[in-house]
Amino acid sequence: MKWLVLVVITLGLGLATPISSYNHYRLPTALRPIKYDLHVLTQLENADAFRFAGSVDIKIQVLENTNNITLHSKELTIDETASTLRQIGGEDLKDNCVSSTEVNPEHDFYILRTCRELLAGQVYKLSLQFSSTLSDRLEGYYRSSYVDPAANETRWISITHFEPASARLAFPCFDEPGYKAPFSITLRYHKKFSGLSNMPVKRTGKDDFLPDYIWTEFQESLPMSTYLVAYSVNDFSHKPSTLPNGTLFRTWARPNAIDQCGYAAEFGPKVLNYYEELFGIKFPLRKVDQIAVPDFNIGAMENWGLVTYRETALLYSSEFSSLKDKQELANVVAHELAHQWFGNLVTMKWWTDLWLKEGVATYLATLCVEHIHPEWRSMELESLANLLAIFREDSLESSHPISRPVGKVSQISESFDAISYEKGSSVLRMMHLFLGEEAFRNGLKSYLNRYAYQNAEQDNLWESLTLAAHKTGSLPMDYDIKTIMDWWTLQTGYPVINVTRDYTSRTANLSQERYLLNSDVSRAHKGCWWVPLSYTSQEEKDFNNTVPKEWMECTETGESVPKTIEDLPGPDQWVIFNNQLSAPYKVNYDAQNWKLLIETLNSEDYQSIHVINRAQLIEDVLFFAWTGEQDYEIALQVISYLKREQELLPWKSAFDNLKLVNRIVRQTSSFEFFKSFLKKIITPVYEHLNGINDTFSAIPQQDQVLLKTMVVNWACQYQVGDCVPQALAYYRNWRAEANPDEKNPVPINVRSTVYCTSIKHGSDSDWEFLWTRYKKSNVAAEKRTILTALGCSREVWLLQRYLELIFDAKEGIRKGDSKWAFQAVAKTEVGFLLAKKYFMDNIGPISDYYNQLIKSISRLLEPIQKQIYTRKDYDEFKQFLAGSQEFLEGSEEAIQQTLEIILTNVQWQERNYDQLTRAIKHLL
Repeated sequence: MKWLVLVVITLGLGLATPISSYNHYRLPTALRPIKYDLHVLTQLENADAFRFAGSVDIKIQVLENTNNITLHSKELTIDETASTLRQIGGEDLKDNCVSSTEVNPEHDFYILRTCRELLAGQVYKLSLQFSSTLSDRLEGYYRSSYVDPAANETRWISITHFEPASARLAFPCFDEPGYKAPFSITLRYHKKFSGLSNMPVKRTGKDDFLPDYIWTEFQESLPMSTYLVAYSVNDFSHKPSTLPNGTLFRTWARPNAIDQCGYAAEFGPKVLNYYEELFGIKFPLRKVDQIAVPDFNIGAMENWGLVTYRETALLYSSEFSSLKDKQELANVVAHELAHQWFGNLVTMKWWTDLWLKEGVATYLATLCVEHIHPEWRSMELESLANLLAIFREDSLESSHPISRPVGKVSQISESFDAISYEKGSSVLRMMHLFLGEEAFRNGLKSYLNRYAYQNAEQDNLWESLTLAAHKTGSLPMDYDIKTIMDWWTLQTGYPVINVTRDYTSRTANLSQERYLLNSDVSRAHKGCWWVPLSYTSQEEKDFNNTVPKEWMECTETGESVPKTIEDLPGPDQWVIFNNQLSAPYKVNYDAQNWKLLIETLNSEDYQSIHVINRAQLIEDVLFFAWTGEQDYEIALQVISYLKREQELLPWKSAFDNLKLVNRIVRQTSSFEFFKSFLKKIITPVYEHLNGINDTFSAIPQQDQVLLKTMVVNWACQYQVGDCVPQALAYYRNWRAEANPDEKNPVPINVRSTVYCTSIKHGSDSDWEFLWTRYKKSNVAAEKRTILTALGCSREVWLLQRYLELIFDAKEGIRKGDSKWAFQAVAKTEVGFLLAKKYFMDNIGPISDYYNQLIKSISRLLEPIQKQIYTRKDYDEFKQFLAGSQEFLEGSEEAIQQTLEIILTNVQWQERNYDQLTRAIKHLL
């Protein structure tokens, strides 16, 4: 077996390499890889020379005659003296070679010109040798570290993250999802480490070239896309789990965190079992490893057989992690393991249909967690949270369709957003509810079986679901899923249904148009959607029936077909459309229907309206007030009923909307009235939940724990009751402990509020105490809570110091966590202006710090965009962004959305500020 040694002299792809004239963003279709043999040597021992090197043999099938091989390679040094090309299949075997090479830096193409033409039907083996630096950039093949507390030494590991287009940073390959092939992977590394990859170990041995090195060869994989390839060299420990089908299931973490793997090791196998039963398809691999990576830029990645997670998404400590942390962990694990079928077994043909894996996995995870933890009552919360996320993002003119054209790598990265995930999940939920359980499940099974180990696109899913629905009779034979669903996935936005009742004839006329936040956008093209209409009345109260009674339809030219609903109740009874928010659309009613709804909400009979629809009414009316379709007097009358509300979902809806108004109003003289109004509606539920006192163990329903956590957070912000003094008392008691890192008397589920409140109202020493706890904490969830709380200070010098150390790697805040710390500062009244100025003054160094991690920079914009509300500040920030393009490359969509959100803030202030102030004063 021939190995590549690092001392080989290589020819880099430098200035001397010709630039290719081929400039299409996709690979040519003349070739297809049919097998990879990948060997990787990793050197982690010398902190001054982190390197990897390797060789790859790619078996290539020729589909069309061609004179070149075009594949992807980025920032790799390729030893072109060692490149070989041999024909190994097809007629008339002849020698071949590489005559020259070219590159296309824009699309990361490495193009090899061949000595002889490659003919259709032939099979070749291309052999390349490569090397590169093992960087810390959190993509491709990179390094991460942790501190071993026993020896007080830094330990290094290596890990991959290839999605969406970073396998090319690790080895030359056909780095598109449509090019599936089996992989045989062999890792070489120092004997003090272990090696992991997608597949089980096949064999190991001593290295022939480097002393104290070993090699591990893994079994050949199933056909998979390059973005799913994974490998790691580490000294981690693992916790094994048992599965009835004999699949090996292991959960890995740094040795000093292995005691936090228990919940994930118990939960993961249950998830696999659930999906096997749901799909009727056994998990196709013999092992699953899930590994908690100290430095990781996203939540998790579904690599087939080696699932990678940031530590907060996999590690759980009963002493430090809240119920919210535990539920987030469960959702992430369920999401990633759903990908083992939707994404890995069946993969989208191109990133256009990213939602086919991300939207589907998001929805399946809600079903899975509800099945395993019904006591959490999490499915309703997750469904509502998904809808709240998309109602705001997808009401922007700068949003995009679920299924969108993708022409460059930065567009792929920007597609990993609420539209692909939450909107994708919401339209899938809508289909589930109008198709019914049998048709929905059978359609998914059929799709997976038909396209297993292949690639598929949106129409393939539509076809499978249509056949299943016609077979069960849940969809009329003259309807098909494509006709209905293309309107939801191929156009941007969602509709608002305007319901105008005729109380004399007991009918209602319905119209639809795209709902937009930006009042400057022309409404000339209203848009059209096939909308499933479920509804109920004050007398009927049949909220559990989510099967559509009627449909709003579209003509082939995209015009909405007029719709009249008949046999509605009389003028003394309300109607509500969209039972349990079963589809992603908003509903606006005539004045009388709103009046009837307000009367019921503000009576003892408010619970006669389903809890999800109570949340819906709050969400819709506050949105309509924001954009001027309703006035704030109506909106505040609706939410005034919250004085009676004791359920989580309506409060979630209210708080998500009110915080947007709060971030503007708190900068104005009317904040005292807004604050008084909020204290008035929050006080009853705060007292009902026994305030901030530690009564969590006595709460029978888990969603009430989340409600208390949420209410306490707002109560302390608005100084309701005893919230602030009690929070300060908890913190003082903690500071008084002899060993505060081992014993913390602050109730786990309110620690974020207690910490933030104490830093906000506390001293410099309170801040230093918490910063010390951060540096000594061994639990990622606790460290995240502390990072966020440290931004709550009102001391300018402390916040300025915090901003500076956030982006200083020597201070101990990991790159993947830095966005939380910056957001925490930027979200506060004092910190906002400091954070905005720091971002604008330091955009160059910040861009260098993140080193092409596009998403990270866009995350820093989020809290800033929500608080700028004057035209002067809008113009200033717009000019700044225009002058900073070189540092924001790849963030074009995020910049567009930022500017549009700021503009909608400006419009709100100019249109609604005085009206809101008058409406609040009237109610006080």
